[in-house]
Amino acid sequence: MRYLFVLLFVFYLGCKEKIKKETIKTTETSRVDFLPYYNESSFTPHWLTPGSKEEKNFHKIPDFKFINQLADSISQDTFNNKIYITDFFFTTCPGICPQMTNNMFKLQEEFKNDPEILFLSHSVTPSTDSVSVLREYANTHGVIDNKWHLATGDKDAIYNLGRNYYFVENDLGEPKEMDDFLHSENFLLIDKNKHIRGIYNGLNRASMAQLITDTKALKAENTNI
Repeated sequence: MRYLFVLLFVFYLGCKEKIKKETIKTTETSRVDFLPYYNESSFTPHWLTPGSKEEKNFHKIPDFKFINQLADSISQDTFNNKIYITDFFFTTCPGICPQMTNNMFKLQEEFKNDPEILFLSHSVTPSTDSVSVLREYANTHGVIDNKWHLATGDKDAIYNLGRNYYFVENDLGEPKEMDDFLHSENFLLIDKNKHIRGIYNGLNRASMAQLITDTKALKAENTNI
């Protein structure tokens, strides 16, 4: 009988403790959430405070000069005070590029009425992707001029930018030569200060949905600084 009483008492205490724990409410300190920053090909996130000295000295996309489908020169000035989404493609690609272009078009449609969001696609075969070829490609795929720039120009400059600054080919441990073809399904999100704030699989629906969410968050971030 005493044994049964002890068991019942222990069970009672256990139930009481369980109820007590379940009724505890946790509170979180309200804060502004910022997207991470990236500065190398492993895409290890760095959590910096926008506007801080560390953020200002962090890795940035350097200036560049290319030609778009309108035969206009484009540079970082084109994207001054803009958020932009970028990728690398070529017009004759029979594999992943058509799907990437289709997904970039969907992103363009999502933000077509937002002047703060632009798009930049670099050709990795600039010798064949001339202005006229890009012009035709833009017409075929619904590219909005001055919203979505298709860039051609010096191949070395494009490849150097893609590999050494955007880190678009995140093939860790595999050094690339200039003669090695640059080909990647990745999209990158660049903030108004030319920092990389996200990398996304341009073939994946969930990744594209996350890119839309992050782009909106990045825009809101600028209003909360």
